[in-house]
Amino acid sequence: MPTGLHRKTITLALLMALPAISSAAEEEKTADATQTMTEVKVKSERIQDKPNKGYQATKTRVGKTYQDPQDVPQAVTTLTRELLHDQQVGSLREALRNVVGLSVNAAEGGRAGDNFNLRGFYTFGDIYLDNMRDTAQYNRETFNLEQIDVLRGSAAMLFGRGQAGGVINQVSKMAELRDKNVVTGSLGEYDYHQFTGDFNKQLTETAAIRVNVMDRYEETYRKNPTTGDRPSFDRKGVAISFGAGIGTENEFFLNHIYTQTRDVPDFGVRFSGTHPLNSSSNGRTDRTFWGSNNNFDDSDTRMTTGIFTHKFSEETQLRTQLRHANYKRGYWAKTPANDLPLENDRVGGNVTRRMEYDTLNLQSDFSTKFDLAGMKHSVLSGVEWLKEDSYRHSLQPYDPVTGVYYTQTGNALTNAILANPNGVTFNRHLPNSTGTPVSFNADNYAVYVQDSVEFIPNWTALAGIRRDELHATYSSATSPKLSYGENSYRTGLSWQPNPDRHYYATWSDSFSPTADLYQLTVVPQDPERSKTFEVGSKWLFMDGDLAVRTALFTTTKYWERNTDLEATSAILTRKRRTNGVEIEVTGKVTDRWDVFAGIALLDARVIKAAQNVAAGNVYSYADERVEGQRARNTPIGTLNIWTTYALTDAWKIGGGVEAKGERYAYQPSSADLSGSFVGGHFNPNSAPGYARVDLMASYEQPKWAVRLNVKNLLDKEYYDAVYDNGGLVTPGNRRQAIVTTEYKF
Repeated sequence: MPTGLHRKTITLALLMALPAISSAAEEEKTADATQTMTEVKVKSERIQDKPNKGYQATKTRVGKTYQDPQDVPQAVTTLTRELLHDQQVGSLREALRNVVGLSVNAAEGGRAGDNFNLRGFYTFGDIYLDNMRDTAQYNRETFNLEQIDVLRGSAAMLFGRGQAGGVINQVSKMAELRDKNVVTGSLGEYDYHQFTGDFNKQLTETAAIRVNVMDRYEETYRKNPTTGDRPSFDRKGVAISFGAGIGTENEFFLNHIYTQTRDVPDFGVRFSGTHPLNSSSNGRTDRTFWGSNNNFDDSDTRMTTGIFTHKFSEETQLRTQLRHANYKRGYWAKTPANDLPLENDRVGGNVTRRMEYDTLNLQSDFSTKFDLAGMKHSVLSGVEWLKEDSYRHSLQPYDPVTGVYYTQTGNALTNAILANPNGVTFNRHLPNSTGTPVSFNADNYAVYVQDSVEFIPNWTALAGIRRDELHATYSSATSPKLSYGENSYRTGLSWQPNPDRHYYATWSDSFSPTADLYQLTVVPQDPERSKTFEVGSKWLFMDGDLAVRTALFTTTKYWERNTDLEATSAILTRKRRTNGVEIEVTGKVTDRWDVFAGIALLDARVIKAAQNVAAGNVYSYADERVEGQRARNTPIGTLNIWTTYALTDAWKIGGGVEAKGERYAYQPSSADLSGSFVGGHFNPNSAPGYARVDLMASYEQPKWAVRLNVKNLLDKEYYDAVYDNGGLVTPGNRRQAIVTTEYKF
């Protein structure tokens, strides 16, 4: 790995060379312009051609076709490129801090990677890239994203099997019919350095190519006091988009993205009593990192997507996507001991994985609009096929000095490691020779249809149905197969008295057999089902420049699954419900004042305790005292405010606050929760609430810009991620200043 100084030298050298490169390019372009007259064609503006208004989105495809979010009869939060740019966001996890009602799950039991709770429910099956499933276990970057759409509530009718909280859809940058190039270089505390490039070239009148690149490295404030090692993020990526027939009736894009991570993972800190450990008799605090640079989290992700759109007319089109994706990952992380002396690599547990996941996904959507019987119809229909092939196993441990591999398992392996003065390390490419790997193969088929009917002026009724069939085989000898056929529904009523007002009521549901985990139980369990009822309103003010939305909802989930792949209990709860209200404001208050803000209040409760069944119809039950208690990792309140103000045409300042209330950390499927009840009151482990303050200032010229971002300005100790099993939490980083230079040519 290059040293920080070496990386900084490379970045600065590139930035110094850019003006010369740009000057030469401008001279050549000017010379060509004197000899050639460029033909200019004026096209009618379509929704997909409309630029976002700063922080306010004006387009989304989260409903399968391009729409203005104002017209979607469901709560939608969109994080635009402009918002992520001003905040100096690099990862999907950092970007989603802007989404109220969302909290972060830390890596646990094989679910390492991006893992969130939305409206109190898991989203591990609900992350998409350009409306296609992207549920593999890895950490996502934002360098190639145009925007991020969060569709809240049950959404299986549109997207297939999934959870109750909503869908997180990443929207890729696509080739455009213009020449535009932007490069950035950033330096900051904790050895932060990043280089990004966005290069778009128009090739012909209807063809273009776009290349995005990224190289980012940073560490955290936590440190191993014995070795000085720190957790770190070392990530690279390149994305290519080629477009032909852009803007014509036959449009084709071929996209490929490769991302690489070489992180040193951090499993956080344990609880002391019911709060995170921040002091101990051995001097361990939230700053103590139990791992070392020997630990690793290596992943390589490759996705190739072809997208063909045939426009029969402006109102009728067929859009087909075909994607092959390959995800490879290997990691070794150290879990902290409770309150023991730190002995580098020999104290605490070892969590290792070797995973490979392949998907082949074909998706075709047909949309049209027409008048029938005096009513306006907007019809969506589609088919989908998804093939999944997954392999997972632990890594092979060995003596780092002698190179001799361990062959013990379980407690025998632990004892052998502790008895060996050389400790243990793991081969990052070699699966364990002991134990049984887990494999999973599945074919998913789906068909759906939805009609939106304006039956009288300004009143629209929505109805849709989807059928999903899933057939999977597993390596498990006791539960080798899983087969499901499920219907999903979506219905609603909208009243739009004018383009600036939208009032709606919707009902939708979702199902998930958690097939992308693996068959956990000997006896097949009912699939998860969730039902969401939502009423909301959307307003536009300031001539459409300021959007305000509200939503009041209730979601009930049945047979909630455990996402911890090591769990012995597949079912977490039999019935759980979240009631909540959300308010969001996005857009321009004045020509110089932009705002992105929201608040969510959630009441998430366990209604019925878990019931699990094993071979021989042997039932086990969770502690019934959990019924009526708050659900885990779901704060009662979340708040987000980000605002910027342009002092002049060049100077801009801004800042914001991200706040979350207390989040419980416990295992609701436990048979005995006596330790969480004190004096008859429920008092489980909990991550305290926090408020993180960020600031920015920028100076921008047409060709270049300089920006300063200060994250966690008040240098607060806070915990932003909670582990599923309730035993660990991960701290967020302390104060960090980052300077970014940007050049356009």
